[in-house]
Amino acid sequence: MTQGNQTKITDELYAYALAHNPPLDAVQRELVETTYAELPTHAGMQSAQEQGPLLAFLVRLTGARHIVEVGTFTGFSALSMAQALPADGVLIACDISEEWTAYGQEAWKKAGVADRIDLRIAPALDTLRAMPAEPHIDLAYLDADKDGYIAYWEELVPRMRPGGLVVTDNVLFHGGVTDPLATGNTAAIRGFNDHVGADSRMDSVLLTVADGLTLSRKK
Repeated sequence: MTQGNQTKITDELYAYALAHNPPLDAVQRELVETTYAELPTHAGMQSAQEQGPLLAFLVRLTGARHIVEVGTFTGFSALSMAQALPADGVLIACDISEEWTAYGQEAWKKAGVADRIDLRIAPALDTLRAMPAEPHIDLAYLDADKDGYIAYWEELVPRMRPGGLVVTDNVLFHGGVTDPLATGNTAAIRGFNDHVGADSRMDSVLLTVADGLTLSRKK
């Protein structure tokens, strides 16, 4: 199988792409730098820098007013999406770490969007299952524990409005998904990707953005 028009992303080309995207504002930049400085062994969990402007673009493109994020970490992705919400919009952020999300809460206040973010510290499945069962979510961002992806997906999809968008991160999982003998998180992502591809309720495309990003639209 040919690779098509494949471009190798060098450090220089990555910097060029970032320079031609909407720049991170001062609060976003500070949060990214603080995450790497304070949590160096976990900072790889943060959404890639180019995903902030992309998520904000998708919020505006869909006209989203009700967002659910599963996996918030230090809050960069939530900040990016909340800044793109209208003043009466709300983002429910699901995480289990008070320590990590404290960085986000500080940044959200600095950016003036704390009133748009409803942080819920609890197992995400409990939070999702407590939500209204009818379709009401405009956009969801899934970036949490990989072995929970299918369960989160199955709670989110029925609650997505027609035309609503689920954005799922890490679907290439560092390139390991091509290994049929993969175990652990890689095997979980392989299973999730197959599950999404077979779901007739959604139209999905898998993109080679950052560590892989799947966009899924509710039919």
